Amino acid sequence: MSRRARPRPRPLPIGLVTVLVTTLVALVTLGPAGPAGATGSPRPGAVPSPTAPHRGVVAQDSSDTPTPGRDKAVAAFVEQRAKLRATLSGDSAGAPDGAATAGAGASANLAPTHNFWGVFPQPGTHDGITATHSVDPSYRVSNSQNFTYAPTTKAQNSCMEVVTAYWSLGAEIWAWDWCGQSGPAKTLKVNADFLAKYTTTANGISSYSVQLSKDATSGNAWSSYLYNHRTQAWELLFRSSGTDQSALNHGWDIFEIYATVNPATGKGYFCTEARNTAFDSADIKLRRGGTWQLATSTDSPWTSTNPRGSDFLCPSLTFTRAAQNHHWTVHP
Repeated sequence: MSRRARPRPRPLPIGLVTVLVTTLVALVTLGPAGPAGATGSPRPGAVPSPTAPHRGVVAQDSSDTPTPGRDKAVAAFVEQRAKLRATLSGDSAGAPDGAATAGAGASANLAPTHNFWGVFPQPGTHDGITATHSVDPSYRVSNSQNFTYAPTTKAQNSCMEVVTAYWSLGAEIWAWDWCGQSGPAKTLKVNADFLAKYTTTANGISSYSVQLSKDATSGNAWSSYLYNHRTQAWELLFRSSGTDQSALNHGWDIFEIYATVNPATGKGYFCTEARNTAFDSADIKLRRGGTWQLATSTDSPWTSTNPRGSDFLCPSLTFTRAAQNHHWTVHP
């Protein structure tokens, strides 16, 4: 029995083929969507080069003036640093396991617990530090006595610390002056303008990049910068000189909490309020001899190699050493 020949398929028009190929390439380039709070698909150079151009100045919103709430946050921060100095005074080799539990267990008398974890860049190993830090504008602290400073970074003897500060009035970036009057000399609200200029998606997380470096001048003069992804340049955040008043002979890049127990859960407030937030510091580099290099186990030891979530009022807290001393993640 003979069969009728099937008609040969007609080729697609060249124009339609071009459109289909272009669409497929675009989809592959975009990749999977990031988590809530992310700024979208990664921009080129999500982790900027430390030697990218340095130009421009980070503008501060004229309406962003000190408030009683921030004053309280500042007072708590000063108190934390005093405890930190007392705990680590004279320690030039980094904190041993368990040393990073200053104040842990203090919840028994309702005093806030202060604790931290990350890396301590050591004396004489650097005159600059840079890192890409996560930021989550959706994370808000409900209790006025609780503060999450994470990530926060400071170079050895630097005149400033750049802090990702979460407290009851939202998320802010602080340039804390360690060579002048203790306090945030410059503050930025993590709002739509900040997100559009300074954040991108790195490691699947909305992040911004920060740099602190000693100036090529006599004396102890330092500048801090944020990377503007629109202009592809490092913008000056804050500059200061003088004597570092932290009284600590090392730098840090850490996750830090100042927490009390939520009686409804028996855990720190942040343990549930930040359950959808990943605190991440990546691509931590130190400048030595004019060259930027990734932090290592030799120059930047962990504050603790076996941290416990219970010491942070959050038993479920996970601490991930994502890379050899230059990338860490903390997640409730």
